[in-house]
Amino acid sequence: MLIHRCAGCSEPGVDLCRRCRFALVASPPVTTASGIVAATEFAGLGRELVVGLKYRNRRRLADHLAEQLSRRLDPTQIDVITWAPTSRQRTRRRGYDQAELLARALAARWRKPCRRMLYRSHGDAQTGQSRASRLIGPQFAARPLRHPPRILVVDDVVTTGATLHAAEAALLAAGARSVTLAAVAATPDGPPRRNGPRLVRSMPVAPSPCLHLVPSLATMSGDVA
Repeated sequence: MLIHRCAGCSEPGVDLCRRCRFALVASPPVTTASGIVAATEFAGLGRELVVGLKYRNRRRLADHLAEQLSRRLDPTQIDVITWAPTSRQRTRRRGYDQAELLARALAARWRKPCRRMLYRSHGDAQTGQSRASRLIGPQFAARPLRHPPRILVVDDVVTTGATLHAAEAALLAAGARSVTLAAVAATPDGPPRRNGPRLVRSMPVAPSPCLHLVPSLATMSGDVA
């Protein structure tokens, strides 16, 4: 008989036990040097939850992580939520895109629209690559936006910030009014800041010269922006 266990402490019971839920809520916020907001560190409990969502098919953890992320952001400054899509190979292998699950869970909590607005043009997933490769980042395409919205881009983990900054560049080029970048976890790097959130180093990434707009909605699949 399969015993359901807490993703944080492995105690039998629900997806996230009461003790681990309180520990997640009590975890300090994280802000990278380039301004990306994260709900928690990618260490300890935060790491266990992200790994459970990303690699162990524990999709319901997206609700708990999105709830924690909602505490770090101001929904009144957001018009629409989207996500930084992972590679097609990873999505097919897992059967879902964890960043999309997080974005949709957050949108449901805030009662905001959630739409696919970014398309990964090429390149492998960032997981497992060297830091030098991560700094280059993936490349994204975005549809032209008729009515410039304020967009929130959600990802699961931020390390160098290359993925989210590439997403930001594509959306701004497409006509976004503003772009806020957020992740549920950030890799720890450096000492905690006093009287404020922990600082995680993340190097700004210049827009890629290969960024381009998607010319026609009819040629793309997915939600309509």
